[in-house]
Amino acid sequence: MKVLARSRAVLTAVCTVAAMLAVGAIARAQQEVIVLVDGEPITTLDLQQRSKFIELSTHKPPARQEALDSLIDEILELREAKRYEIVPPDSEVNQAYANVASNMGVDTQRLTQILTNGGASAETLKHRLRAQLAWTGLVRGRYKASLEIADSDIEAALHLHNSGNKGQVGYEYIMRPIILVVPHGSADAAYEIRKRDADALRTRFSSCADGIPFAQQLSEVAVRDPVNKSSADLPQQLREILDNTEVGHLTPPEQTSEGIQMFAVCSKKESKTDTPEARKLRDEMFEKRFGAKAKRYLADLRRQAMIEYKAPAIEEPTAAAKAANNKKSAAKTK
Repeated sequence: MKVLARSRAVLTAVCTVAAMLAVGAIARAQQEVIVLVDGEPITTLDLQQRSKFIELSTHKPPARQEALDSLIDEILELREAKRYEIVPPDSEVNQAYANVASNMGVDTQRLTQILTNGGASAETLKHRLRAQLAWTGLVRGRYKASLEIADSDIEAALHLHNSGNKGQVGYEYIMRPIILVVPHGSADAAYEIRKRDADALRTRFSSCADGIPFAQQLSEVAVRDPVNKSSADLPQQLREILDNTEVGHLTPPEQTSEGIQMFAVCSKKESKTDTPEARKLRDEMFEKRFGAKAKRYLADLRRQAMIEYKAPAIEEPTAAAKAANNKKSAAKTK
């Protein structure tokens, strides 16, 4: 019996050691450096988590080189941005992370759980967001002048887009929000009373010069500071309401969490280059220019960088990529 017990103890010890060695081997494999980007390492774990993140985002497993290229690009983007002292703070990155979660309809804790369960991590997404923030700020700053879209370019694009037909007209508004306050938790009857008060105020309101001081003297009425808005920034429903409201008058009353709200339209300036259609064209033209500048800039950084592939287990670069890397290595050695 003693021999049997001793054998079991030995077997248990051997299994424990084997398990520890296996865990250690896995940890070492995950930390294996597979690529050096100007001396900065990318590990097997980095690549695994990035691949899983891309798969979660696109619902399609990426090629290893695609995942690896995204990590290489981010290292180059962050390093170049840092050279120009553009370093997004953690608070900005965390806010971007929270925005991603909000767009998905979840909170940050749930987003982290989704990433972890999918084999990715919060850190791989935050690394990408940090690089995007830094790179966008850098490209916008360095190429600000060439990225600007002239109004004449917008007008020409609108004319071509509309094929000579009359296009939309936008407006620049100056408005004053006016709120007839209703205490939180009040009955529906209280809102109905305030709506009648709002309708009465609308009939007397014929100009901002006279109407604003009059509204400010009323009990339980809040008049907010002026708000400048372009019709291109407003939803269609609100644009239609403002288009149908004459300057110096109030928009129809609307119930909000604070009470009954109206807007005094104090100024309405016509604009043909800041309509919803023009704004869409401007954004499309800007994105096209930005994308072209960013692509060329990043290509230059990749040509100048020393990118060393260390592990044969990953997808090998193309023959052209290998030749380019060898050429750069030879040049730097000289």
